[in-house]
Amino acid sequence: MTIYFYSVREQYGCFSNFSLHGFELDNAWWITSEHYFQAQKFAGTPYLEEVRQAKTPKDAANMGRSRDRPLRADWEQVKDDIMRQAVLKKFETHSNIREVLLSTGGKLIVENALGDYYWGCGADGSGKNMLGLILMEVRQILRDR
Repeated sequence: MTIYFYSVREQYGCFSNFSLHGFELDNAWWITSEHYFQAQKFAGTPYLEEVRQAKTPKDAANMGRSRDRPLRADWEQVKDDIMRQAVLKKFETHSNIREVLLSTGGKLIVENALGDYYWGCGADGSGKNMLGLILMEVRQILRDR
């Protein structure tokens, strides 16, 4: 069986980076993993703090996707590790959602993001599903502890 997730309102909504499960990382409080991920695109600039303080995860996503400001030079090399760090910290911080993740056993986890062929499965299922893969990695890390 495969577990598909996307919206925070669905059964596995806590897997979404938009879920309101905040955590402390890099000496700051992040209200969602989306805030953390998008802000890291601008590490070392004042814009990082603006993204961190965005009112909603959608606002943070829009700010991070805007190309009005240059991305950090190494973004393509570090983005997966940044996502992994944020997702791990989120599930380490909240025991209730950690239990949801662990309860998935060995099932495949897929972000059903039809427009995203990197983090999600894409419209035709050929996407890399990197967020799903990271969630499964985090599940294994937590299980091994």
